[in-house]
Amino acid sequence: MNILTPMEVIINSINKLFKTIHASDWDELQKIPQSGGDRVYFRILQGNQSWIATYDTNIKESKTFTYFAEHFYAKGLPVPQVLAISDDFTTYIQSDLGQVSLLEVLEKEGKTDYVFGLFQKSLKALAKLQVEGGQGIDFNYCLTSHEFGKHSILTDLLYYKYYFLDTLQYAYDKQTLIDEFELLSDQLASKQFNHFLFRDFQSRNIIVNNGEVYFIDFQGGMQGGLSYDVASLLWQAKAELPNEWKEKLLDYYIEEVQKLLPSKIDIVQFKKQYNGFVLLRLLQVLGAYGFRGLFERKAHFLTSIPLGLKNLKSFLQVYKLDADTPVFAGILDWMVGDEVIQRFTPPTATDKTPLVITISSFSYKKGLPTDETENGGGFIFDMRGILNPGRFDEYKKLSGLDKPVQDFLEQRTKMNTFLNSVWDLIDITVENYLTRDFESLQINFGCTGGQHRSVFAAEQTARHLKNKYKVQIVLVHSNKENWVK
Repeated sequence: MNILTPMEVIINSINKLFKTIHASDWDELQKIPQSGGDRVYFRILQGNQSWIATYDTNIKESKTFTYFAEHFYAKGLPVPQVLAISDDFTTYIQSDLGQVSLLEVLEKEGKTDYVFGLFQKSLKALAKLQVEGGQGIDFNYCLTSHEFGKHSILTDLLYYKYYFLDTLQYAYDKQTLIDEFELLSDQLASKQFNHFLFRDFQSRNIIVNNGEVYFIDFQGGMQGGLSYDVASLLWQAKAELPNEWKEKLLDYYIEEVQKLLPSKIDIVQFKKQYNGFVLLRLLQVLGAYGFRGLFERKAHFLTSIPLGLKNLKSFLQVYKLDADTPVFAGILDWMVGDEVIQRFTPPTATDKTPLVITISSFSYKKGLPTDETENGGGFIFDMRGILNPGRFDEYKKLSGLDKPVQDFLEQRTKMNTFLNSVWDLIDITVENYLTRDFESLQINFGCTGGQHRSVFAAEQTARHLKNKYKVQIVLVHSNKENWVK
């Protein structure tokens, strides 16, 4: 009796559900990279059509998303259409809105008039989602709290405290800080502008397709202040929007949401709440970076910490806390100082950096690689504990350079967990060598044939080190001439 791997169970569940909406088998199933959550996403390709499949063992989360999506879609709002849901709510299939996020457009196009227009479209659609989408919605479906009130605000502040601030080992009066957090929570918990709150409204969750914008990942939604979502979008660290854009876009949003509300907005009070939510959002994001990066050791989140701190520093240059929270104000002033930011900023290579990192894949059948440089040594990692794609006929003549093999290793093995642990180790050495002007470091990945697992690991490690440290890389697949072809 064959025991299915967890990924095979997921794929079987998606396949069974897909057959309820389409007569033909799919041509290809592509795993979409995960971000912060535990949900697993796939893109189903069949002919010229595509769909998004989600697998989530958090049943309540699946029920929340699908309910919100169906509610918003029925109101003509820019969200995906849910096409099928499994009986156990672990799997659902939705329409594919596209592959390019607003953040990706911003990074590619730059801060152009076109991109500014996309942010305007996003805020206009957000106002409709919040006000019109919030009408008739059953907030009992909310994943956590029904309302973003004092308890939720205090939870975000404590999330930042435990997963980021306390990791810095800074001495402060803990009880006074908690008291000040209570006070801030009371100040921000006003219900004056409460409607539907997206909760994670950022440019990664906005899809751009043919110049139009669509929203995804709103399962964390609840009832709450309108300005929180605006703060989330305009102060997203990765976006690095100029202050002029932030001011103009905030005013544009206020004009648009005012058209949908029955009474006139008190703009002074609205902007005061907005500023408080900006601070809260920046701290909540740092808490998330700390949890995902410092505790779960996910490289992407670790590299985002300096951006988050610089974003907070930029905000504190134009916004000051009230005098009734002096301990918190002192912590923030220290936290955005050069010493803390530098602590999370990895050293990077320059044109004058002598270090060259040689990364190689090899076959254990051919023996261990040697380092002929003066430095000698380096790392050798054994990949043979990872399930070998070469055991399967469809992958025998492919290599770790080919997407089907890459998908296999990411979807059906513990390769990503293995590499995260590897990077934790080698990053220590790379950072040390960069500061000491070492000239060489060798990193080797071996497997049975030097064709699948070791090749993939070498490629991914080269990308990781290049992106993080800007260091010169020499990539060698030493057994390439013997690959099965």
